[in-house]
Amino acid sequence: MPEIRIDPLTGLRAIVATERATRPGAELTVTAPAPIDPAKDPFATGNEDQTPPELLALRPGGGAADGPGWTVRVVPNSYPALTAGADDAPPDARPELYTALPARGAHEVIVNSPEPVCSLADLSVEQAALAVEVWRERMRAQQGAAYLHLCVNERAEAGATQPHTHAQLFALRFVPATVARERERFSAHAARTMGANLLEDLVQEEVRRRDRVVAIDDEAVLTCPYASRHEYTLMLTPRRRRERFEDDGPSGVALLHDALSRLRRRFGASPPVNLWIRTAPRDADRFCWRIDIVPRLAHEAALELGTGVHMNTVAPEQAAAELREA
Repeated sequence: MPEIRIDPLTGLRAIVATERATRPGAELTVTAPAPIDPAKDPFATGNEDQTPPELLALRPGGGAADGPGWTVRVVPNSYPALTAGADDAPPDARPELYTALPARGAHEVIVNSPEPVCSLADLSVEQAALAVEVWRERMRAQQGAAYLHLCVNERAEAGATQPHTHAQLFALRFVPATVARERERFSAHAARTMGANLLEDLVQEEVRRRDRVVAIDDEAVLTCPYASRHEYTLMLTPRRRRERFEDDGPSGVALLHDALSRLRRRFGASPPVNLWIRTAPRDADRFCWRIDIVPRLAHEAALELGTGVHMNTVAPEQAAAELREA
């Protein structure tokens, strides 16, 4: 029978309704992306003049800025959602109804590799590790922000306007409501349990139960979350609690690469994916970082858009079993 499950980290509800997967036209299929044309790829090596001047680049052999020879490259977003400047805004005639503030902050693009490929799964683990270390370095460079949101969109179906694998960093001057709610749930759990950490307790219980665990290595644990809102959602968490992803310590990159590779093997091609790093907001004293990996295999419809309640037609236990086999 269908179940309503509540996510222990967010409090959000999801309907797990596996029988709906048998509806005509409900099959979850993935087609391979078209090859990237390097001549039209602004992130390809040799096309550095098609981006703004770089903020940082790894050049193991040396070389001039904004030229070839890099392994990971960081540039400002050409069409930024956030810009530098003061937060002042003219008052509105009806401030009790309307609030508008300048969108201040920073918006960067981190090109994960000079190779013109669509997914982190197409890179070697070593190249992915270089990219992830640059993610962390850029997050540290923006540590004055109220919240840092680093995310990856793979393929147009997941919102990527450039197919070449890249990450985006949003340095926000406010804590989003979703993150603030999670911070409150961490604090409430600590108060109820004499200081225990919510995510650490959750991971320990998942490992004990095993049925939603996909893989474990020395640094991290990979699970299909209990109240997954999308089919084949994965969550990567550190083996030992760490508040902020950007701090020194294990990053879980090998298991992240493994997770994306398992999805590719399960579907025969890398699916459209959104992934993001949930790190502690500034001044949060109860938290633990994680990486959420969400394949975009089905469209959101009126239920999801109108209520915020998502329909998942593949039980997390089934998804975990399939991805273990993959």
